[in-house]
Amino acid sequence: MRQATLLLDDGSQFTGWSFGYEQSVTGEVVFNTAMTGYPESLTDPSYAGQILVMTYPLIGNYGVPPTDIDDKGIPYFLESKGIHVSAFIVADYSPEYSHWNAKESLAAWLKREHIPALTGIDTRRLTLLLREHGVMMGKILIDGIEDSNSKLDYGDINWVGKVSCKEIITYQPSVTTKRVVLVDCGVKANIIRCLLRRNIEVIRVPWDYNFNELEFDGLFLANGPGDPEHCGKTISHIQQFMRADKIKPCMGICLGNQLLARAAGAKTYKLKYGHRSHNQPVRQVGTNRCFITSQNHGYAVDADTLPDDWMPLFINMNDGSNEGIRHKNHPWVSAQFHPEACSGPIDTEFLFDNYVEMLKACTK
Repeated sequence: MRQATLLLDDGSQFTGWSFGYEQSVTGEVVFNTAMTGYPESLTDPSYAGQILVMTYPLIGNYGVPPTDIDDKGIPYFLESKGIHVSAFIVADYSPEYSHWNAKESLAAWLKREHIPALTGIDTRRLTLLLREHGVMMGKILIDGIEDSNSKLDYGDINWVGKVSCKEIITYQPSVTTKRVVLVDCGVKANIIRCLLRRNIEVIRVPWDYNFNELEFDGLFLANGPGDPEHCGKTISHIQQFMRADKIKPCMGICLGNQLLARAAGAKTYKLKYGHRSHNQPVRQVGTNRCFITSQNHGYAVDADTLPDDWMPLFINMNDGSNEGIRHKNHPWVSAQFHPEACSGPIDTEFLFDNYVEMLKACTK
């Protein structure tokens, strides 16, 4: 393996060894504290433009599952059809792997997908630095490989436009009960799976498509990468949806929570180092019910700016940040965390059932 270096914007350097595709790359450096689920994280479109650091030291020991696609065009085991991170950083990469569902090694997959990766990095020191300073831009430099000299400002790019589908895609369950328009801002495959399992037909549309022109029973706002401020077209379409004479249910996840809040008139802001893990505790507002959730986001809703007809639905028990909102009168709700998990705990998947019940109630 070639020696390689992570160079951060503040001048800090971390030296290790390359085990992925050998090229220099720039991205926003973020960390995830999950112990498992690296195939799902790597294929989560919400990581587009980011260099992902895993704090759990041993990565690669269970290999990578098949990347096959089912007859609906959905990956069987991954969250999208390809890897979205700019690069991957671990403390101890295991080239030897063992798992009933493993098809290839992590290194082989990363090389095939042209994704640089570093091992031998002191991820504890790196994580402490990111927690103290906040996320920052970084560059991977590999010995003997020419520096691309690429420059990138993560916050200035509309990452949603890069990962969203380019045309309308329809997913039909075996039995259809309701039709939902899903605004693809970088949707994870398991969100679509969760809807299909509940006999919901999914009409997946690009992030900037005016879905109000379609016939549908409910709206679903998906997760995605980057700053919600770049999604002005999506927010405008959501506001048009809210002004319609016929009230229809709406559910949002992750970026969908932020887009729904901004459409309502609230503000969003960037977190210091984000929430990326399987163990984020949230509490349902007005109750003592707490849940352990899977999360991946760098922006949050400023709950203090919500209009009077909206209220927080969940709050984060670690830092008090917003984890979901709901309208006081209309069937419009959202969660900042991932109730579909994959990977992570599925304690809150009941939110999909609640959404289906809202769809049924509004069409009686």
